[in-house]
Amino acid sequence: MISDFLVILANIVDVVFTVYYWLIIIRALLSWVNPDPYNSVVNFLYRITEPVLGRLRSVIPIGTSSGIDLSPLIAIFAIYFLKSLIVQALLKLAIKLHT
Repeated sequence: MISDFLVILANIVDVVFTVYYWLIIIRALLSWVNPDPYNSVVNFLYRITEPVLGRLRSVIPIGTSSGIDLSPLIAIFAIYFLKSLIVQALLKLAIKLHT
């Protein structure tokens, strides 16, 4: 029973990280075309991604002097790393508890 819960939790974590990954990619692509900031979709993307990207910009000021914002790239790598680490750990724990 607990192992089934951990598998479900691993799947949910996987989906959440994947959705956030794509939201960051979409925001980065939108920044190239200078979208309308009053658009509700653009506003949603900025509100949902800015807590992570803003914190990365303040901690790691890479690219700010050249005008290129590398925070989406760093966030994507971090999401990929955390996703694989957490999901694999949950699945291994589920397998261990199942046997």
